[in-house]
Amino acid sequence: MEKKEIRISYSIYHSIEELTKEDQFLLEKARIATKSAYAPYSGFNVGAAILLENGIIVTGNNQENAAYPSGLCAERVAMFAASSQYPDIPMKVIAITANSRKFEVNIPISPCGSCRQVMSEYETKQNMPLKVILMGAKGDIQVIDTIAGLLPFMFHADELKQK
Repeated sequence: MEKKEIRISYSIYHSIEELTKEDQFLLEKARIATKSAYAPYSGFNVGAAILLENGIIVTGNNQENAAYPSGLCAERVAMFAASSQYPDIPMKVIAITANSRKFEVNIPISPCGSCRQVMSEYETKQNMPLKVILMGAKGDIQVIDTIAGLLPFMFHADELKQK
């Protein structure tokens, strides 16, 4: 047997003012996106904003459905929109935030497993890291420099190829 260890590093910011102006602006765009989320069932509004390499920002928010599996998370809404509208422009940073009508979201929210896998696919496709900024409605902010920090054992397209 061989035992291995994976370590990730991430940064914690205690106020939004500690971020770069660019990251502050992107996080604000994600916050604004929460306002138009369609979340009548959970009351949990999530917003995502993606900064593309060309400076364009694409936003998305969660879209729920009475048939729960038919909804889609904010992160994937934003990523699919960015990829369909700007297929050859790499994604540099994604900011994700949330608020709730039912409780105070005061910790950074993290993407679900499906969103992490989609992010890893785009990071691999563009062959450059995708920085992730996570925040609740208030409180600390987490910044992860690459999706591998969120999903170290990501599924790669190479695994679909016959050997």
